[in-house]
Amino acid sequence: QVQLVESGGGLVQPGDSLRLSCAAFGFPLDEYDVGWFRQVPGKEREGVSCIRSTDGSTFYGDSVKGRFAISRDIAKNTVYLQMNSLKPEDTAIYYCSADCVVNSDDDIMPGAFDTWGQGTQVTVSS
Repeated sequence: QVQLVESGGGLVQPGDSLRLSCAAFGFPLDEYDVGWFRQVPGKEREGVSCIRSTDGSTFYGDSVKGRFAISRDIAKNTVYLQMNSLKPEDTAIYYCSADCVVNSDDDIMPGAFDTWGQGTQVTVSS
């Protein structure tokens, strides 16, 4: 009933671009801050980006600043992550979450609502 569904991942070469989608079903996604996170085996989950529901302001992790852009389409109940200039170190499973929070050090973390999708695999390799 209440679900987030990620899509758009795939296998690409370094320097390529991908656009990930996070579609919400059963609840209005525009009422929540929405974040993108990624995780690889043996490493901690990393906050990638966060967009505020109130004014659409955006935040990014240091490793993706200048390369990734988060956006939303309220009519489609969907949040996107445009990923440019992809690097091998971007390889991970990417998840979207409602909510996200940003601390004083600009670290992106899940919020209290903490609703996740199943994830989409991004692999960057030559």
